[in-house]
Amino acid sequence: MSNLRHVNAIAGRLSLRPPQRRSLEILDRVTEIVSLARSNDLATAHDIISSEFPGVQDFERSFPSLCFALATGVGKTRLMGAFIAYLKLAHGIDNFFVLAPNLTIYNKLIVDFTPNTAKYVFRGISEFAISPPVLTTGETYERQIASGGQLFPTTINIFNIAKISSEVRGGRSPRIRSFREEIGESYFDYLASLPDLVLLMDESHRYRATAGMRAINELKPVLGLELTATPFVESPRGPVAFRNVIFDYPLARAMEDGFVKEPAVVTRKDFNPAGKSPDAVQLMKLEDGVRLHESVKVDLETYARENGERIVKPFVLVIARDTTHAAELMALIQSDAFFQGRYSAKVIQVDSSVKEEETVEKLLTVEHSDNPVEIVIHVNMLKEGWDVTNLYTIIPLRAANARTLIEQSIGRGLRLPYGKRTGVTSVDRLNIIAHDRFQEIVEEAHNPNSPIRLKQLVLDAGDLERKTVTVVAAPSILGSLGLQTAQSEGGAAVAGLAPELAFADPEDLRVARLAYDVFRKLAREPDKVPSVSYLSRPAVQEQVVREVQAQYQPAQMELEGIAKPIPDMAAVIAATAKLMVERTIDIPRITVMPKGEVKAGFKPFALDLAGMRYPAPSAELWAKHLRTDQVDVIGLSQASLVERRLEDYVVSGLIDFPDIAYDDHADLLYELAGQVVGHLLGYLPENEAGQVLALHQREIARAVHAQMQDHFWKDDTVEYHHEVRQGFTELRESAYTALREAPLDYRFAPADKSNMARYLFGGFTKCLSTVTKFQSDSERKLSVILERESLKWMRPAKGQFQMFYRSGNDHLEYQPDFVAETEGRILMLEPKMATQMKDKDVLAKRDVAIQWCGWASEHARSYGGKTWQYALIPHDAIAENMTLDFLVKQFA
Repeated sequence: MSNLRHVNAIAGRLSLRPPQRRSLEILDRVTEIVSLARSNDLATAHDIISSEFPGVQDFERSFPSLCFALATGVGKTRLMGAFIAYLKLAHGIDNFFVLAPNLTIYNKLIVDFTPNTAKYVFRGISEFAISPPVLTTGETYERQIASGGQLFPTTINIFNIAKISSEVRGGRSPRIRSFREEIGESYFDYLASLPDLVLLMDESHRYRATAGMRAINELKPVLGLELTATPFVESPRGPVAFRNVIFDYPLARAMEDGFVKEPAVVTRKDFNPAGKSPDAVQLMKLEDGVRLHESVKVDLETYARENGERIVKPFVLVIARDTTHAAELMALIQSDAFFQGRYSAKVIQVDSSVKEEETVEKLLTVEHSDNPVEIVIHVNMLKEGWDVTNLYTIIPLRAANARTLIEQSIGRGLRLPYGKRTGVTSVDRLNIIAHDRFQEIVEEAHNPNSPIRLKQLVLDAGDLERKTVTVVAAPSILGSLGLQTAQSEGGAAVAGLAPELAFADPEDLRVARLAYDVFRKLAREPDKVPSVSYLSRPAVQEQVVREVQAQYQPAQMELEGIAKPIPDMAAVIAATAKLMVERTIDIPRITVMPKGEVKAGFKPFALDLAGMRYPAPSAELWAKHLRTDQVDVIGLSQASLVERRLEDYVVSGLIDFPDIAYDDHADLLYELAGQVVGHLLGYLPENEAGQVLALHQREIARAVHAQMQDHFWKDDTVEYHHEVRQGFTELRESAYTALREAPLDYRFAPADKSNMARYLFGGFTKCLSTVTKFQSDSERKLSVILERESLKWMRPAKGQFQMFYRSGNDHLEYQPDFVAETEGRILMLEPKMATQMKDKDVLAKRDVAIQWCGWASEHARSYGGKTWQYALIPHDAIAENMTLDFLVKQFA
């Protein structure tokens, strides 16, 4: 039996990304078609699974084992937590054995599975909040045996396979197989006897063929789940692909979907290595990498200040040939010859020549702003498990083929510091400095087999036959008057039944349309027509009749002299007004205006320039994005102005911002520009400071402008007032892309709730459009409640309200999900994922909506209309048995 309700609940509580959710859905399907039991015949289980998932050619073990190949940065650890939560909640599995490939990942997993830690994988799973699983590790299992720890209901064992492999060298048994008197057997044998043990293998490609793994296979779990970004193992003949991959989400897809940074290979313009010694090329790459690093550092700080985010400190990763080479690089970077020794205390070396404990703390905290490290030199120690998000520049100095450079280099730097793309190119880009390998890497990226270009699209027969069309969802008032936008042929077939025309006679319909246009104009006179209900008042009707009569031209008949009777204007207009009242919700148009002159500006302040350390520029750099071929030019050609004074570079960059008027702020602008110039002259000669200002003019101006926002002042004595410009607004159309099939009945959830946005729904009686779409099943459930309890409701189109909220420095339009009218009030409703209820943008939208509802209510009270109320509702609180009144009382 499918357990999609558990899938939906876990995906929502853990905020799973689409590829993570799809993995969970696949696990749900597997457990539906094959039971979790040791008694299963392995061949039969394989035949059943491979019939639906042909990528599973073989389990490759003596038990069912499935590989989920997810690109680095997508979130394999969180998916592991989702797997465990699902198997526990849906199938009662209590025993899990998690394998880590090395000490780094082992320690990381222990932290991530420990409650009350920053990245706790079960945060949001209420069942585990009450009774969290017991964590047993390679260091604690003996103590827990002695205390009876094995008797706990849910146990997660985390072991380091590297340690087990070292213990079994020479044919010895691992310590876990030692006899324990407390349980009458070894802990290994105890685990092997459990009827519900599930094995989870993190980065399984690292240890598939090791002696330790062969020993672990004897645990005979009911199910094995492998997670890796590279589903193949290296052999003398090249990579050998896994044969049990059930889901593959490659790096190209992750980049395209925006879950990771965009990697770009960087070189100098017109670079030619001919005549340059290897040492000269190496120094050039190091210096250019550091110059680019300093530029990125400023861009990151500017973005953070502009958007109210934490400041991310980037760092550079230098890949050395060997330990001797690493030591030489360390000495060079610490010397005064390298940027005047500015990085002597900001570099660490990590390789087999250095004791791991001496650097591991700095390495693991390299993301922290108080960690001074900005350059990390390593040979081959930093592999999987070092999950930093602030690696922005990689300088590979080790000989390797282009494919290896791409795979190994970008693998460590793909994660995004803010969890999503920002839209700022330099903040979303990973730079690989490869002057001498530029063309080779670009060509490898174009190789169809490259992990960057490779993209899988597996279509079943249904996908091939599935067609989409554009559907216009018009308000029913427009359909009743024949004013809706014409559908395409395909759209008309799936848009549902259009409303019947309100008037059968063509001339009556012409009069009704003319009346509708007059009604729209009258909406702009809120003093006369504050509400759509006023259209039925005698004085308004008389005015509309006069205007329609003035515009109406009877149609010419075929036979001259034969005229059709003129329509009963008053009756048609009265019927049209009644239709408007029934099929419109009063949404006023509200604008905010100041009373008098608005005075504002910026207070003088001292700039924080500690993070601005641009080195003297060299040649122009080109950064070519490996996936999209986009080229970013980073160099002197960006500076088009030649200023007489150094301060003018900063000032001319600042006055490009719309909130800065030169005449009003000239003194402050030159004061701030003087601080920037003084800072640069503190470590650069004047000519090099000028080059920095010319090259980085825009970035420096943005950095200064971002800090100015913290010192903005406005005359608070100036009062603002809102004006109602229209008593009601015309309902707008929406357009959707939909499958070429009949709309689904809104009362029933589709089988595949993970693709709700694909479906068009219809069958409504109170919705003000015939069809609509929902982004989640919670929205569909809310429509069921509104159909039952409201007078009428709608899904507002873009631009219907013209409400704007602030997101960073941008002002974005807020489009609420639902508006519903009841007997006593009008409701603005926003269902939201429970985990997103405290997001900054969600709260900013809420605040502007509450303010708007207050103004609309004030307007409504002026004529005795219905007041407005806003409710932000968590998705998991919406169920069809809930009443609208209960939800509003709880969450308004």
